[in-house]
Amino acid sequence: MKLIISIVNSDDARPLVDQLLRKGHRATVISTTGGFLREGNATILVVTEDEKVREVLDTVRENCHTRTQFVNPLPPVMEPGELYMPTPVEVQVGGATVFVVNVEQMARF
Repeated sequence: MKLIISIVNSDDARPLVDQLLRKGHRATVISTTGGFLREGNATILVVTEDEKVREVLDTVRENCHTRTQFVNPLPPVMEPGELYMPTPVEVQVGGATVFVVNVEQMARF
């Protein structure tokens, strides 16, 4: 048995969970924030049998896409009276970071 931990962009979370449920997988979603943009993510937890890991990973790959977005960088620490004019920067967001770990035991109460 494996635990699949997928950290995805919050825009991709709902379609991914819907697809996982349609395919018969149970999923737990935790709202998270992270990365250098400090934007919303979702951490999706799925426990599945070893032979279904590939199906879950393929579903994550199909539903989590990278895209570019313009963001204003965080202002640097400045002295009072200094003027900071942020220039939007194009960055890549989305996709998924996935961890697959062994599970010795799983129980539902």
